[in-house]
Amino acid sequence: MKVSDLLHQVDSGDIALPEFQRGYVWNGDQVRGLFTSLYRGYPVGGFMTWITPAAGASARGGVSTDGTVKLLLDGQQRVTSLYGVIRGAAPKFFEGNAKAFIDLYFNVADQNFEFYAPVKMKSDPAWVDVSRLFLEGPGAFLPAMMQLADGDAKQQAEYFNRLMALANIDKRDFHIEEVVGPDKTIDIVVDIFNRVNSGGTKLSKGDLALAKVCASWPEARQEFNAVLDLWRKAGFTFKLDWLLRVVNGIVTGNAPFTALANTPIVNVQEGLRKAQRYVSGWLDVISGRLGLDHDRVLFSKYALVLLARYSHLHGGKLPDAAAQSRLLAWYIHTGMWGRYAGSSESALAQDLEAVERDGVDGLFGTLRQSRGDLAVRESDFAGNSMGSRFYPTLYLLTRTHIARDFGTGVALSSSLLGHNTSLDVHHIFPKALLYAAGYSRGEVNAVANFCFLTKHTNISMSATPPAEYMPRVEADFPGALSSQWVPEDPQLWNVERFREFLASRRELLAKAMNDFLKDLESGHGAQSELVRGAAVTLAEEERDAEDTELKDLVDWMVTEGYSAPDMGTEVVDDDTGVILCNADALWANGLQEGIGEPVLLERDEPDAVERLKVLGYEVFTTVAALREYVSRR
Repeated sequence: MKVSDLLHQVDSGDIALPEFQRGYVWNGDQVRGLFTSLYRGYPVGGFMTWITPAAGASARGGVSTDGTVKLLLDGQQRVTSLYGVIRGAAPKFFEGNAKAFIDLYFNVADQNFEFYAPVKMKSDPAWVDVSRLFLEGPGAFLPAMMQLADGDAKQQAEYFNRLMALANIDKRDFHIEEVVGPDKTIDIVVDIFNRVNSGGTKLSKGDLALAKVCASWPEARQEFNAVLDLWRKAGFTFKLDWLLRVVNGIVTGNAPFTALANTPIVNVQEGLRKAQRYVSGWLDVISGRLGLDHDRVLFSKYALVLLARYSHLHGGKLPDAAAQSRLLAWYIHTGMWGRYAGSSESALAQDLEAVERDGVDGLFGTLRQSRGDLAVRESDFAGNSMGSRFYPTLYLLTRTHIARDFGTGVALSSSLLGHNTSLDVHHIFPKALLYAAGYSRGEVNAVANFCFLTKHTNISMSATPPAEYMPRVEADFPGALSSQWVPEDPQLWNVERFREFLASRRELLAKAMNDFLKDLESGHGAQSELVRGAAVTLAEEERDAEDTELKDLVDWMVTEGYSAPDMGTEVVDDDTGVILCNADALWANGLQEGIGEPVLLERDEPDAVERLKVLGYEVFTTVAALREYVSRR
């Protein structure tokens, strides 16, 4: 089939995208590579379609044809790229980043493809807009070719021939393999898809479950994404698989997605509406009573599946303040101890059964059975980086205990107004001071060396040693230091006593957390006016040079169409349940969503590298090495 016929069938709806396919994930380099290969006549592979009755087909964007429809199993990225460049717009089934194929240009002089760069291309007639070439034809560029050839008829003809060769890409023939027959159920087709895409996008259990839902409810993916967008705008980012877990928990009371197989679709639709209401209600409670008001500090997202189920079992309403307190205590424990960090499905299954059988008592029962003692110890605050589980715990304590700013003495509440009053992460002992004294990166970025201050105070303190600024804070604002669990012994404020300072502060933090949890579990606590209302904005931690390099790399990768990584994320050995590291950056589903092996940057745990590699991770220990790897791709 010629490219032009292929795109025409996309326009007519004869070729569509099955709902179980993920969205478009290619980046600009891949689009450029595809058109370079096509222009040079290189092979770029064929396509595979599933021919199925249009009446029962579940296709992205719906089916607009009678009879049968061809659902694209292999070749989505290439077809979308061809369509986007040749038509100058995304196909109707598109879901992804259109920047990857917008403004592709071809240089008729050196025959290279690049994306539009105004300074380089604006006044150079050699650069031709590829989409415009396909839409208007090579003749539209004849004046530019004449100008470029500068009166040389032979050169002008050569340039024009190159434009014709590019325009003839839409006449290129592709082999299309077809999967057809009444025996080709969606389960068989998904198995075929996974085998064909063994080196590319693999479908998760959630993808398969959603595919079956979409067979009866074609708009399901859009409806689910719309709910996720609402939470994203409020500062909370969840994945589609997770939302499907919530719906499954509400509707069936089970963890495995197979429980949805025989569920009437009307129940799934109602389950999504309830999931939006229940989860939104609990996010309000968690933000308002615990101060965990944005995505970076919202730990234990899977615990929300249980909280939503609890609401469903109790008439769809939030419980009273006492029951809320006990559930919040349980929620905090699940986050601190990584209840769902390992085999989340088995833990969810145990807890869903427990909450239905014994309510909150059942949840605490399974938690104590798996964890044992729930007391917080000083060593639990020994983690480092903003990815540590106890980073949200420190933020929670700050929000709920009326911690005070070192520069103004005011409570760090949600009612702060004015320029430079958002909260910053502050290193109590400045990084430069500690590095100069020979402390390691892990010690410098220890959670016990963090506190939260207004942006103005953080800037004004800059690199001032605590031995200088702490006496001034204590004199000007008595109690401000102790409100942030700073040890009172002035000797511990000296850099040579830094390790003792950390140990003492961890002890204070652990006591505060235990007291808080005891109060919550008794049915009280977290009622202060401080944490009600709008979210406090958390500014990013001031980065050292290597962190800035990582941020620059990630920013560039995202603009090129790669996925944004999870930052500071725990990586667990599924075989043992042991936490291997807190990854500085993790692409769990590959650098492009669903393509390739998981990629991980870990700079602090060299002993974990070999085990991570055995588990299938591409592991990098420096930003420079990761950048080189990405550049080679």
